[in-house]
Amino acid sequence: MPAPVITAVDLVKKYKDFAAVDGLSFEVAPGESFGLLGPNGAGKSTTMRMVGAVSTRTGGGLGILGLDPNTHGPEIRSQLGVVPQADNLDAELRVRDNLIVYGRYFGLPYSYLRPKADELLAFAQLEDKAKSRVDDLSGGMKRRLTIARALVNNPRIMLLDEPTTGLDPQARHVLWDRLFRLKEQGTTLVLTTHYMDEAEQLCDRLIVVDKGRIMAEGTPASLIREHSSREVLEVRFGSARNAEAAEALKGVGDRIEVLPDRVLVYAHSGEAALARVTELGFEPMTSLVRRSSLEDVFLRLTGRSLID
Repeated sequence: MPAPVITAVDLVKKYKDFAAVDGLSFEVAPGESFGLLGPNGAGKSTTMRMVGAVSTRTGGGLGILGLDPNTHGPEIRSQLGVVPQADNLDAELRVRDNLIVYGRYFGLPYSYLRPKADELLAFAQLEDKAKSRVDDLSGGMKRRLTIARALVNNPRIMLLDEPTTGLDPQARHVLWDRLFRLKEQGTTLVLTTHYMDEAEQLCDRLIVVDKGRIMAEGTPASLIREHSSREVLEVRFGSARNAEAAEALKGVGDRIEVLPDRVLVYAHSGEAALARVTELGFEPMTSLVRRSSLEDVFLRLTGRSLID
């Protein structure tokens, strides 16, 4: 087996008496697409900054491409591509010039950067925007340009912090396609996201983090099997009756969860659960049977309360 490109052992990051990251241990293999999921304040971005060699750890071990980021920051950063949450493109430059000028920060020569910029514009489907101003691009185009810029130094690892936040569904799918292509080319992807469908689509493996600790780890499919049922029945009885109905439905399915607007019945067969609900004399206002998803796992592990 090839050596991991990222190895974290009991990784800790403290700010005074607060542990933002509290003992994370994980490995990322070459060419893998690895995800970090968690609510706001869980420690995802702090972990990404340590992996990106821009924040020193407080304790534990961390190796990036066989190097310690606390002592070999410049060497590590030269082999990384970073896509931050917010686009930080240079609005004073044209689209193609953003790529060329960024490449100069790595000391790359113009003889390399000119054809590389054209190659990356083609990859990002922005060839016809090469001479456009950045401010004239749509949100999806800006994200694609940010990803293209992060590839100018041929990085071995791409760090993507919520890469599709704020994009419409069409733009998200175009971006997913670009990331699939990177993975096919052997680039290691490490990403955070709040979109569970995105994690299911892009991640070979992931960890769910809450309060700086790992709550679960595995492939999306294995996490769904371990922490949720095969299907979920969603039934609505009206906000005033949901709790009362849920109490009477105990024993239907594997588990029942009451939300303000509906009742969730976790079961191997949602249709069988719905039949049992009607047998008990309940007539829901609406019903929906769906496959269990990574979002069900995430909410079970981290809770449904909002964390700012």
